[in-house]
Amino acid sequence: MLPVVSIVGRPNVGKSTFFNRLIGKRKAIVHDEYGVTRDRHYGETYWNGVDFTVIDTGGYLPDEMDVMIQGIREQVHIALEESDLILFVVDTESGINTLDKSVASLLRSEDKPVLIVANKADNEERRLNSSEFYELGFEEIFPVSSISGTGTGELLDRVVELLPEKEEDPVTKDIPKLAFIGRPNVGKSSLFNALLNDDRSIVTEIAGTTRDSIDSLLEYEGKEYVLVDTAGLRKRTKVKENIEFYSTVRTDRAIRECDVAVLLLDSMRGFDAQDKRVLKEAERFNKGLVIVLNKWDLVPEKDTMTVREFENYIYESVPMLDYVPIITISALNKKRIHKVIETADMVLEQRNKQISTSEFNNFLEQTLKEKPLPMKRGKQLKIQYASQVQSNPPVFKFFMNSPHDLPANYRRFLENKIRERYEFTGVPITMVFRQK
Repeated sequence: MLPVVSIVGRPNVGKSTFFNRLIGKRKAIVHDEYGVTRDRHYGETYWNGVDFTVIDTGGYLPDEMDVMIQGIREQVHIALEESDLILFVVDTESGINTLDKSVASLLRSEDKPVLIVANKADNEERRLNSSEFYELGFEEIFPVSSISGTGTGELLDRVVELLPEKEEDPVTKDIPKLAFIGRPNVGKSSLFNALLNDDRSIVTEIAGTTRDSIDSLLEYEGKEYVLVDTAGLRKRTKVKENIEFYSTVRTDRAIRECDVAVLLLDSMRGFDAQDKRVLKEAERFNKGLVIVLNKWDLVPEKDTMTVREFENYIYESVPMLDYVPIITISALNKKRIHKVIETADMVLEQRNKQISTSEFNNFLEQTLKEKPLPMKRGKQLKIQYASQVQSNPPVFKFFMNSPHDLPANYRRFLENKIRERYEFTGVPITMVFRQK
């Protein structure tokens, strides 16, 4: 996974401005939606060829001083757990205050690299004054101006020097990764434990008790899989916003690293906006997709929807994802749990499928006869040739006379016909149209 850099500090030192300076126009992910965070951001950036995730821990804090200190303390604790490096932002204009000392005390107690970012150093006098922050007990101070960008290059040079190199375990490098994603308390850890038949994860009804994403090796019917449990944070975390924010960060990191994203839903709670978001995020990164309805056995008989009805309910919510397989299980009772692995394995096979160029062009010829391409500006659109240029994930390239004129509904028609002939169950398809 990408290394993580967290920005911490008391309110009003310019953390969010500094975050925006680091991310700039390369901002990849911002979740301000209700129920995930309040004024919290994270995104990806790069420097000197190194990609990393940046988290702005700003968030919402109340005005009461004692509660504010508690809130800052919690944000710093979670940042320390989740991050590879901490950027401690202070204010050269106002100097050191009690909250700065409180944050510094927390940061010194942990074995994580910390760089002091002396923000608002917009002139020579403030840059010189930044030396007072050595009093906080850290060796490296970088005077910067978030507004003008002064000093950020030197800081980022040091950041990438300190970040751990991305290492891939040679043992599991070629083994497919299945990431279990979903809201807290839908049964991710229960399914994880049931499949592994041990207690690698803590299973409890309290949201957010698994400290880290845990990778475990599973062998099933002669095949190996790496299972990634993305459950929440340790239970000392009491602020709901912090739990959900860092769970969201962790889930997105796991999605990027996996081959198949297994979205768990609680059959009693349905399919909500956060479920849609992570499913679409996995599709955006061209991951294999499986939806698992857990706790199916708990639905009262009089309220029970058939599996088909539940499928229709989900597909109507995300109509462009109607190719994703949906299965029902009970992780607690271990009912049909291996159907998860079998379905994920089927999706992996679909993801690796390669169609020969001659076969695909024969298919394309029949499809174009069935529904001829439209006219645009008095000109007949024509696709002369196409081929699958990549598998895992599948990418199809079409060569035609005027690709920018091809209507979106015809692209959708082509994708539907490809799925009708070749399935690609649970697999996003990328179609590229180029000028012949």
